[in-house]
Amino acid sequence: MRKRAAEKQEGERKKRKAENGEMERGGEMATGGLSSRVGEEHRLSDLRIVLLGANESGKSLAGNTILGREEFPPGKRTAQCEKRQGVVAGRKVTLVDTPGWWGDSSIDDSPELLKHQIVSSVSLCSPGPHALLLLIDVESFQEKHRRAVEQHMELLSETVWRHTIVLFTFGDSLGETTIEQHIKREQALQWAIEKCGNRYHVLSSKNRSEVSQVTELLEKIEGMVAGNGGCQFHMKSEVLQEMEGKRRITEERVNQRVKEVQKQRETLQALKGNTDHLSEVRVVLLGWMGAGKRASGNTILGRRECGAWKRSPQCEKRRGEVAGRQVTVVNTPGWWKYIPAELTPDWLKQEVVKSLTLCPLGPHAILLIIPAET
Repeated sequence: MRKRAAEKQEGERKKRKAENGEMERGGEMATGGLSSRVGEEHRLSDLRIVLLGANESGKSLAGNTILGREEFPPGKRTAQCEKRQGVVAGRKVTLVDTPGWWGDSSIDDSPELLKHQIVSSVSLCSPGPHALLLLIDVESFQEKHRRAVEQHMELLSETVWRHTIVLFTFGDSLGETTIEQHIKREQALQWAIEKCGNRYHVLSSKNRSEVSQVTELLEKIEGMVAGNGGCQFHMKSEVLQEMEGKRRITEERVNQRVKEVQKQRETLQALKGNTDHLSEVRVVLLGWMGAGKRASGNTILGRRECGAWKRSPQCEKRRGEVAGRQVTVVNTPGWWKYIPAELTPDWLKQEVVKSLTLCPLGPHAILLIIPAET
């Protein structure tokens, strides 16, 4: 009798230990590893997932890691939602990659077309996604990024958090630091984890072929779905209709602008034969930092002349012969994209004005550089 009682106690102890071990695998926070305990009864044969996050947060890389192959072109900025499917660990997985917002930009700075893409992403996962994965780069997430995440995620309504898991990318950069230690040091990360019900997962970019990290993620998703009573995420039709209306208005404005530009081109083309070619052309390049001024200078001059131009607090001038003309290109230091003119340093304003003096008799044209995807 004593022997049987001791064996029973030992069996119960081992069971508790095994359960605790499963909890620890997903993280120290209460629900971080909850899904590791999900049984076969909660396993889903079909999983629908939406990837959300800022630009360069690793969405495409995460999508490729989950599917186990290169479905989303790495290094290519996603301009509109893209859907891919595959079989992963015995499950049919549908993944929707979305365009990212600028890391710390407010919702007011994001184009209407981007907002529409975020909202419409859920409609590509009919009848609704089981999970939304919020991609966060572990190396860079501060208060300004937190605000951007909150505003863009809640385009999908406040209930979105019940169906969201934080997916940390580039986890290898933590080195010997655990993700739990990192979270405890970063208040903004704590907020994100708490909003998602303490659900999170870390993807290793170096060990992408490690199947277990993907399997554990899918199990966590299944655990979350079970906790939500088996429900998927659904958008209210009113929200979709409102966003579609805004998209149509924006599209109409774009089409109108295209027509105006086309008309201007036709007018200029008609006048082209009646004008004399200039033997010398002087241009000044203006734009915010990262807009592509140097690349534009390279293209105009037809060589890597501008490659020597580094980010500088001063204007720089280059010359070359293009199509039989002497072309002078003046590059200027860029301003911060989201900072108003009154907050721009005086030295930068002076350099912008100074650029005109680097073109004797003045420039023939000032080129405002704007990325087409803006």
